[in-house]
This record gives sequence, C-alpha cells and structure tokens, in this order.
Amino acid sequence: MKIKMSLLGVLLATLLLLTGTKVDAAAGGGVDWTSGSGVLTGTGVGLPPSNAVGPQKKIWARTAAIADAQRRLAEAANEVRVEGETTVKMNTLADDTVRTSVAATLKGAQIVSENWNSEGYYEVTMQVPVFGVGGLAQAVIKPVEQIPFPTPSPVQPSPTDPTTTVTVTVSGGYTGVVIDCRGLNLNPVMSPVIKDVSGVKLYGHQNLDYDLVIRDGMASYAHGMDGASRAGSNPLVIKAERLDDHNANPVVSVTDGNKILLENNSAGFLTRTAVVFLY
Repeated sequence: MKIKMSLLGVLLATLLLLTGTKVDAAAGGGVDWTSGSGVLTGTGVGLPPSNAVGPQKKIWARTAAIADAQRRLAEAANEVRVEGETTVKMNTLADDTVRTSVAATLKGAQIVSENWNSEGYYEVTMQVPVFGVGGLAQAVIKPVEQIPFPTPSPVQPSPTDPTTTVTVTVSGGYTGVVIDCRGLNLNPVMSPVIKDVSGVKLYGHQNLDYDLVIRDGMASYAHGMDGASRAGSNPLVIKAERLDDHNANPVVSVTDGNKILLENNSAGFLTRTAVVFLY
C-alpha cells in the first residue's frame, strides 16, 4: 500500500507539472538557513510518457524531473525574504533587471542528487546558494552608499538608577555577537537589521562592504550555540527584546545596543559580519 500511495503522489506531481498547476513550494523546495550562509533547494520528480520504451524512459523521466525541480526552486525563491517587508518576488516584479538576474541564477542551479526510482519515476534535487559565487543575493541585493556604524557612548544612564550614569567597560576580546531570538518566532532574511528599542539601526548592509555581504551574507542562523561558530570562540551574547518588520529584525535594549557598538569599535566583529541569530 505504501508503494502504491507513493507512486500515486508522483503521478499527481507529474500531472501538475504537465498542466502547469501551481504546487506549494514547501512540498519540494525551500531555504535551509542553518546551512552555512543559506542554500535554496528544489526537488522534482518525473515520469516517462506512456509511449517511451527502453532507455528513453529514463531520459524522458529525468528531463521532466529537472524541469519540476527548477520550477520548485523558482517557487521557493519567490518566497525568500530579502528584507523584513520585501520578498524576491516583490523585487522581480518591481525591476526587470532583478527578474532577469534571478532567472539566470536559478538556471545555474546544480544537481546535487538524482535517482531512477524502482517505482518507475526519476527524482532530482537541485540547489542554489543564497550567498557566495552564483548565489541569489547578487541578483537581488544592490550596492548602496556605505555609512559608518552609529557612534556609541562610553557613558550611559545606570540601569538601576536612571538619575546617575555609569561608564561602560569594554572587554575588547569578543570575536563576534550572537543575538538570541529563541522563542520570538524569528523569520530569516537575506538582509537583516539589528535595532535598539529607540529605533537606532545598529547593523545593516549599508554599514558593510558590499562584496563581503554578497560573498558571506550578513549573519548565520542557528538553533543553538553549537551552530554559532561564525561568531567565533568568544562571542558577545545578547538577548533580543522583541522583533520588528515581520519578525525579521531583532530589537535589543539601548544598553545592549550600546555595548555591541562599543565592543565592535574595539574588535570589529560587525565589520567582519561575525554575527549569528539564534531562533
């Protein structure tokens, strides 16, 4: 019964491919944000036509599977958030150049696995990196004029007595920063922003070298500290107060934001994009 149901699913998927009916991209495609700087994956299936014989069956099925995987990649790419309020699809609809660049990027997808299944269908999995060579980021993130990080204050109101001030101690030894957003339903994006509760933008792609952003991305996403190696061996760990912009951008306290900027002045971890978001 399991084999019959599996084959029925494949027949349905192939029928949808041939008829052009839209399928939820989540069924066969999506982004793994915890894989380095992110990877977009699409898995497609294909059946040979009824009149195919011999080796033709495998060839026709493989061709159909590749087309299905490419379609699923495109559907998944459309849903990727560039910033909190914009998706890849929004950018492609607004800019013909972006649409052409995204199409070219997806066309360059690499086959990472393929299988001629004993049930008579072919399965192909294809991938495109979000960042790096041939990545989606270069197609949708455009250069902007670089601006410096906000200027932190070494003296700030005391957290226990706002009528007095304290001098913030800078350790100078942090290798990166980890923003802990667990429990807040963070939505990963290609171009995140870290803000403080007063609205000051502490970290965004406008503060960074464009080529570095396209090559490495701005941050890594992980479910625990064991996946936070991007922030180095001695990261500054900050708990997010809340999320803004469709749950895409962490918001920290003014005190913690100031601490991040002061430590970055000493160690430069923001400039190196040694940033991790836990979610």
